[in-house]
Amino acid sequence: MGMTRREWMARTTTLSAGGVLLATGCEPPGASPAAGLETYARVPGKVPMRVVNDRPPCLETPWSYFRTDLTPNEAFYVRWHLQAIPPPADLSTWRLTIDGAVERPLSLSMDDLKRMETAEIVAVNQCSGNSRSLLSPRVSGAQWGNGAMGNARWGGVSLARLLTAAGVKKGADCVAFDGLDVGPLSSTPDFVKTLAIDHAMSPEVLVAHSMNHEPVPWLNGFPARLVVPGWYATYWVKALSRITVLPRPSEGYWMTKAYKLPRTPNGVEDPATLATDLVPISRLNTRSFFTSPDPDSILPLGQASLLEGIAFDGGGVHRVEVSLDPREPWQEASLVDDLGPYSFRRWRFVWNPPAAGVYHARVRATGRVGGIQPETPGWNRGGYMRNVIEQLTITVV
Repeated sequence: MGMTRREWMARTTTLSAGGVLLATGCEPPGASPAAGLETYARVPGKVPMRVVNDRPPCLETPWSYFRTDLTPNEAFYVRWHLQAIPPPADLSTWRLTIDGAVERPLSLSMDDLKRMETAEIVAVNQCSGNSRSLLSPRVSGAQWGNGAMGNARWGGVSLARLLTAAGVKKGADCVAFDGLDVGPLSSTPDFVKTLAIDHAMSPEVLVAHSMNHEPVPWLNGFPARLVVPGWYATYWVKALSRITVLPRPSEGYWMTKAYKLPRTPNGVEDPATLATDLVPISRLNTRSFFTSPDPDSILPLGQASLLEGIAFDGGGVHRVEVSLDPREPWQEASLVDDLGPYSFRRWRFVWNPPAAGVYHARVRATGRVGGIQPETPGWNRGGYMRNVIEQLTITVV
């Protein structure tokens, strides 16, 4: 699955320029309901997607692709941290190195990984800053709508199996993960993330080489990426090349300085009085969305209508409820398609409009670990972990 340098240069030139522009100042069908009037582009291997950044590339999934349990690879959002994203690795030379505080350092080819027993898990990958553009007051960073997320079936090798094969030494503290991406300057901190040793040895964490039964796409981390179900995507290191067992906590920039938020529920703080007690971001909080009908839809009176959507949490969805009238109690929706605790959970609600008019439908989920969604949006300086109750305007005639 190699690529010549000429082909790679052609692709990265297109990508760096923002892709082949399909539309400017307008939304194509199925755009994120939070995106606004933006630029859409087609880049290698992807459908037209909203361009959030082009250097490094950040591309948002069109909203219509959330109407299925699994987000198609060609529509899965793209987020890189360092500008020099790597070309697709040559599998004849690529190796995954496992070293550090281990008894038997390993250097594994893709064939080596594929000879091992394959593990699979369905899990949501969501950017920490998903929905950042909706925060008020505005914060810096990639201005995502709601589409910096996706749900996929990941296949690969259990990280615990690889660490066991390498023989983790007694007293190891954490495991560091490094990819092939590099910064534009030598002074740019290498993008390295760590997991505590107990978390790294849990059975759900994978080194994935397949995504929805296909090779992980180039822009989503080919040839292999870390999958950390239930945790934000900052830990899901792409184009994985080195796993290092450390005897003590990491002092790297991306663990000690970046991706930190207040030690409060949902990481909320007051813009006027910033918190001083900060911790690294970790587990997903609870979210739910409408996927159908479209925003500002017109529905017929006297006919049952189906409201549908998705919900997720860092450990599974317990309940989804819908409200069409703030004066009436919340009503429970039906949960369908249980693909596991880390997956999107689809929900459905049959609604018989009682009268013509404009309705502001709301949806909220209760998670097994993340609690219930709040009525009002929280805020923090990083623009992380937005999870307010979402609303959909519907007209009945």
